Amino acid sequence: MRLVPHTLSLCAVLLLAACGSTPPARPPSSLPALSAEHSSDLAIHAMGLVGTPYRWGGNTPESGFDCSGLIGYVYRHRAGAAPPRTVAQLAGFGQAVDADELRTGDLVIFGRDPAWHAGIYVGEGRFVHAPSSGGTVRLDRLDNRYWARQMVRFRRP
Repeated sequence: MRLVPHTLSLCAVLLLAACGSTPPARPPSSLPALSAEHSSDLAIHAMGLVGTPYRWGGNTPESGFDCSGLIGYVYRHRAGAAPPRTVAQLAGFGQAVDADELRTGDLVIFGRDPAWHAGIYVGEGRFVHAPSSGGTVRLDRLDNRYWARQMVRFRRP
């Protein structure tokens, strides 16, 4: 096949246009602020998922949950938008919160560089999470012997 000069020019223009296209949108760095009512609703919804089976990569009650899939599901259904999908992304999402400023709906992030686990704070020193050990979504206390020994930080989406 022989290309005529104007066809070559058109191909070059199309290739350059593709290279200059707008990059995909970055995920938001935080979600819109939640009211106290929305935060409470979010915590209640998370607690209602206790007992759901753990599954790596899972993000629905039917398929099971991993920790970040649980967070995404709860926020998507109760806040209308989901935070990032991975624990590493969640560790930098939203605003840092001091332990004495925690409120329901805040994220509980375990580990530092890399973060390795996350849950949703539901009040009174408790959080809901999907640990691989134990096999189901569960409610735990931050002052529990195991969790109290872990590096923890808190984020408000």
